[in-house]
Amino acid sequence: MGDEIITRVFLMILTTFLVVAFTMPFIKRLAFHIGALDIPRSEEGHRHIHKKTTPKLGGLGIFLGFLFSYMIFGEASSTMNSILIGSFIIVLTGIIDDIHSVRALVKFIGQLIAASVVTIYGGILLQDISAFGIYIDFGVLAYPITILFIVACINCLNLIDGLDGLAGGISAIYYLTIGIIAAIMGNIGLDVTLTFIMFGATLGFLVHNFHPATIFAGDSGSMFMGFMVAVIALLGFKNVTLTSFIIPMLILAIPILDTFFAIVRRRLKGESFATPDKSHIHHQFLNMNLPYQSVVLVIYGIQILFAIASIVYVLRDRTLGYVLYTILAVIVMLLVLKTDVVFDHKKLEEKFKNYKK
Repeated sequence: MGDEIITRVFLMILTTFLVVAFTMPFIKRLAFHIGALDIPRSEEGHRHIHKKTTPKLGGLGIFLGFLFSYMIFGEASSTMNSILIGSFIIVLTGIIDDIHSVRALVKFIGQLIAASVVTIYGGILLQDISAFGIYIDFGVLAYPITILFIVACINCLNLIDGLDGLAGGISAIYYLTIGIIAAIMGNIGLDVTLTFIMFGATLGFLVHNFHPATIFAGDSGSMFMGFMVAVIALLGFKNVTLTSFIIPMLILAIPILDTFFAIVRRRLKGESFATPDKSHIHHQFLNMNLPYQSVVLVIYGIQILFAIASIVYVLRDRTLGYVLYTILAVIVMLLVLKTDVVFDHKKLEEKFKNYKK
């Protein structure tokens, strides 16, 4: 990258960081005023672990920082218009839920509308893939496939948002990794601009969200960060090989695996996918009696390892990348076998004993 580009990237990150960091105290007051609060509950299955009432409108601050920096560093286009409209729908849906919890179906409809705007109006599509000598053109199916992909990313970040700094940190690692890969490859486009703006926004949010958090992202924040993760992946890796498209998803390995495990776990229990529980990956680490902050840092570390493996794979040595991915896959499998992230070991043992009787 040239000096001019480096300076521009630095200014994008710094500007967004400062706007979000200094806006958040006002967002906290607004959250208390309108009742967008996370009040501790003792019901079984409630996902949050905090013990005091905390504002949960952080997504609005992230979104405002994003808008401010886009007005300075972005360029108008129909594609960007669709992203702005979709973002607004996602954030508005999240804010409504942050103030007064709505049914999962209502949030899902908002996610579908936002994803459809970006896909149909913006023309941001996963149109085809090629891998192992096979080429697949999705044709008209590109629309539902892309919408499904965006909705999946939104919910991955939404589900992992259970500890202070977790969703924001994971998102920041993703944005930075994609930015590094794209910049080194010389792909300086809309995706890179959005990537570094979002990186600055999440860092500014983490100033207030890292443990002990004084504000939560709320659904407005986790869904917006997930939405932008999907958009950036599609902008930077559309119309390419399957391998290239999978790279951004591998960077998000932890939230994707956590979502997959949650689906399997709840399916085995005969529960709805929307049913909250305390068996997510971060809960499993807490059950190992790790300190709160250590759990977040451990997950950051695993996520950074996946990011490093992706950078090595794309920019350096594919063989070494495969080795790193394999090692990380083994670590994940050990986590599954040693914890209750998929199934409750005690209940399985009891069923096995009863079966033997």
